[in-house]
Amino acid sequence: MEKVAERFIRYAQQYTTSDPESTTYPSTGRQLDFMRKLVEELTEIGLEEVEMDEYGYVTATIPANGVENSRVVGFIAHVDTSPDFSGENVNPQIITKYDGKPVELKNGVVIDPKDFPEILNYKGQDIITADGTTLLGADDKAGVAEIVTAAEILLKMKSLKHGKIRIAFTPDEEIGKGTDHFDVKKFGADFAYTLDGGEIGELEFENFNAAGAKIKISGRSVHPGAAKNKMVNALLVAHKLVGMLPPTQRPEHTEKYEGFFHLLSLNGNVEKAELQYLIRDHSLEKFEEKKKLLKEVVQLINLEYGKPLVELKLEDQYYNMRQKIEPVMHVIDIAQEAMKLAGVEPKIKAIRGGTDGARLSYDGLPCPNVFAGGHNFHGPYEFVPIPSMVKAVEVILNIVQLVGKHK
Repeated sequence: MEKVAERFIRYAQQYTTSDPESTTYPSTGRQLDFMRKLVEELTEIGLEEVEMDEYGYVTATIPANGVENSRVVGFIAHVDTSPDFSGENVNPQIITKYDGKPVELKNGVVIDPKDFPEILNYKGQDIITADGTTLLGADDKAGVAEIVTAAEILLKMKSLKHGKIRIAFTPDEEIGKGTDHFDVKKFGADFAYTLDGGEIGELEFENFNAAGAKIKISGRSVHPGAAKNKMVNALLVAHKLVGMLPPTQRPEHTEKYEGFFHLLSLNGNVEKAELQYLIRDHSLEKFEEKKKLLKEVVQLINLEYGKPLVELKLEDQYYNMRQKIEPVMHVIDIAQEAMKLAGVEPKIKAIRGGTDGARLSYDGLPCPNVFAGGHNFHGPYEFVPIPSMVKAVEVILNIVQLVGKHK
């Protein structure tokens, strides 16, 4: 317990935020700084084939111990933290034996059970938070710490029999580019698990189908005193476009399997405006319907003004991994059994987002998602219970032994 917590706190203090506006890969050099430290640590622990490639991917091997010719299982986590909130100068702290009361942090940040009732599930446990000025980074440095801790245990405890194991750490997952250059063939696993889920017990093999839309609106700026029948206010055209999309299909009004249009940004003036939308749905049919609707809205506005004021660039980002996992459901069965052996009740649910595993599954590496233990990602209310991280380590150890037994 102390080892995984200490390791996570050390990792969380490293500044690794990714940058969606960057044109490099990875998007920030600070991720590479952290990756180099991981290479040193993995080498010191005794892993084999430890390397960092030109794109920043760190991979390593835990050699087989007593089990030959079994399937090769992989474990993957990402090192970057979300640019949604500051990840610089993270100051983790341990709340010992959480007493069920509001956790008061800096800047007036309070993790109050009234707002975050899930924290009461961990009453009496030690939990880790940041200090209120930054996010914590359990997404996904908890996963990184759990994988490295499990690797160290496997190398030390020769009584744990298993086949060959591969591990990988990726950059830029938070900006949707985590597997842009990942070499599945070189990685050499038959299947893998991302340790990138939330609360203890989460097991996920469904995620959103995802697209990103960039919309540019060209208006006409004229002095407002002489604007009649001349001015075209790009901001008001943007307002019209937003209003033509169904308000019930916004993130704040959806849950479970309900998809949405998410207005990510809106910038501009009378002359020009730009919008960015995220389009999400678990159903491929509904996903295509949403994209079609947005295209029709743009077309209608252009028809109304009699000219192409609105330019739409729409790109698919990733797809629901379910159709790639269903033919190999034994990987889910193994994870469920591993959790039960650890005394953890599996909670199979759909991800209202995406993971590296979604894209990897389409690249030929079936890769469902297992809990890392954190809550309230991407903001100052984030926390992770230490016992949840310990259980994640146990689940990894159980998975590799189960894979070794089922050749």
